[in-house]
Amino acid sequence: FLSQFVWFFFPPQDGYIDFMEYVAALSLVLRGKMEQKLRWYFKLYDVDGNGCIDRHELLNIIKAIRAINGGDHETSAEEFTNRVFDRIDVNGDGELSLDEFVEGARKDEEFMEVMMKSLDLSHIVAMI
Repeated sequence: FLSQFVWFFFPPQDGYIDFMEYVAALSLVLRGKMEQKLRWYFKLYDVDGNGCIDRHELLNIIKAIRAINGGDHETSAEEFTNRVFDRIDVNGDGELSLDEFVEGARKDEEFMEVMMKSLDLSHIVAMI
């Protein structure tokens, strides 16, 4: 399961996860500083690499996080995504820049909680 988790959230450039990629990903998730994690999450969530996260990208990430972590949620993934954009898309352009993403996560507790849980490996490490 851990390999699948790393593969999903840390897709390798060459189609294979080598040992160093695996260790680097786990190290960042387990011991990285908040600023590093948020910047890395942004890069990870910016699927098309255009320097912004749009609603569709964030929605897919929220759905994936919920699929991995399970549990009941008061709001749908769509509602949560809309709330995030309403709260942290400062310029209202429908995309989250790196600055909006980092500042938004710092200021919005609900969004920060989801970001931190998205790569919380404590339950996986406990199984190992």
